[in-house]
Amino acid sequence: MKTLIGVCMAAMALIGNGCMGNAKHAESVSGGTTDSLYLLVGSYARAQEKGIRVYVFNQETGKGTFRSGLSGISNPSFLTPSADGSRVYAVGEDEGISSTANALSFDREKGMLSFINSQPTHGGAPCNITLSPKEDYVLTANYMGGNVTVFPLGSRGELLEGDTLVFTGSGPDKERQSQPHLHCVLFTPDGRLLLANDLGTDRIHAFPVSEKKGEGLLDRAASYDVQLAPGAGPRHTCFAPDGKHAYLITELSGDVIVLSYDEMKLDTIQTIKADTLDARGSADIHISPDGNFVYASNRLKGDGIAIFSVNSEDGTLEKAGYQPTGIHPRNFAITPNGKYLLVACRDTNEIQIFARDAETGLLQDTGEKIEMSKPVCLKFVPMD
Repeated sequence: MKTLIGVCMAAMALIGNGCMGNAKHAESVSGGTTDSLYLLVGSYARAQEKGIRVYVFNQETGKGTFRSGLSGISNPSFLTPSADGSRVYAVGEDEGISSTANALSFDREKGMLSFINSQPTHGGAPCNITLSPKEDYVLTANYMGGNVTVFPLGSRGELLEGDTLVFTGSGPDKERQSQPHLHCVLFTPDGRLLLANDLGTDRIHAFPVSEKKGEGLLDRAASYDVQLAPGAGPRHTCFAPDGKHAYLITELSGDVIVLSYDEMKLDTIQTIKADTLDARGSADIHISPDGNFVYASNRLKGDGIAIFSVNSEDGTLEKAGYQPTGIHPRNFAITPNGKYLLVACRDTNEIQIFARDAETGLLQDTGEKIEMSKPVCLKFVPMD
């Protein structure tokens, strides 16, 4: 089963802080201005195809141009870059024993990726990957494996042999919740908790980050679960810029769940519908850089982006609009300056580019598109 995920708040903050860079360097690389960023795209592709592509994207004009591509990884559907952009980690989302996590180096001067190494995930269909707060571990969420793999990193950023966190249980949907289905691994903005969303058991597994040297990344004995409504199917989470609220999209029930976050505890404060057609295919969720709007993608019926305004007092949401997109929108990304929202539309083989109104949160199709086969994941990396 092909699945995806999505962008965490910490990565967006790092991009926002680093996107301007050195003007001369940016101009020499992109032929444009300091407003240019690298756009890294993961996709469903055969190993012999250039499944990971690098584009130069101008966040003032909304135009993207192809720079390079990397082959050699089967179904590199999800990516995560290091804070400085020098390394990129990618899943190989095969369903069986050939599933992998992959370490890549990124030459930002040339805009080219190269292979470092690969490790088996020991869990089928890894669909999400993230770096630990200190960037000394990489973790994958393995959808068909029902587990999370934790990889220590070597001195070159290479992946060392991984260890797995194994989960049990099921949900009420016998077809889609017959076993645990890990869909997202994300660290809280304060770096104190790992959150692992389990679509199959309607839980968020929370693991404190260990503060003791020599005991690994996670304090497994102190872990706990956040139980959600039966049949919800939690998929992706993003955090508000202040780190006090989280927004979770549920794939099966099509809800956005608003959670408060304080002292390593999550509490539900609101549930609001993103998928009003009961399509059971909600996918990704992100918040605008200013923290004023939340966006959630929906697939299978009425494909598009649900738009919500954020109450600045308590973090709750109110419906603001809906933007139709191409077919099967998966991951999407908002430019660090907040001007554009890019959507990976897997089944129309395109990345759509929408202009974003900062006052209303509404989107407008610019007509600009980046055409490529089965795009899934979008990540921005500063050019300097």
